[in-house]
Amino acid sequence: MKLLFIDLDGVVADFVSAMNTHPKKEISPYDEHPDTIPHIFRDLKPIKGAIKAVNILLDATNYNVYFLSTAPWDNPSAWTDKRLWIEEQFGEKINRKLILTHRKDLVKGDILIDDRPNNGAKDFEGELITFGSHKYPNWDAVLHYLV
Repeated sequence: MKLLFIDLDGVVADFVSAMNTHPKKEISPYDEHPDTIPHIFRDLKPIKGAIKAVNILLDATNYNVYFLSTAPWDNPSAWTDKRLWIEEQFGEKINRKLILTHRKDLVKGDILIDDRPNNGAKDFEGELITFGSHKYPNWDAVLHYLV
């Protein structure tokens, strides 16, 4: 069984839309650091096709799926909000399957689906699937490759 990690923001949850429409987005210090807006991570919209695709991967017998995300250090509510968000989307399937870290390269596994090389993703020891790239522009392409 392969160990598969999935990033949240930009892969499963649409942080960019929330950031662009939040009423505090132009107020300092949030104008420069929108990821520090309290509770911005709580009510994100899912990325198109993400919930269905992740459920397929969670149900697959050849993958052990975990969420691997980074929460802003200066936004303590983000740590709780991310956990509540995935529980709301996936229920008991994800119980104790969330890892929050600023060093994804320290996590051992086979595959990481991430939209950016930041926080150690580019140095992940396994295969990096870059979500939103030319090769993997959406969840259909990712599923086609993995399943």
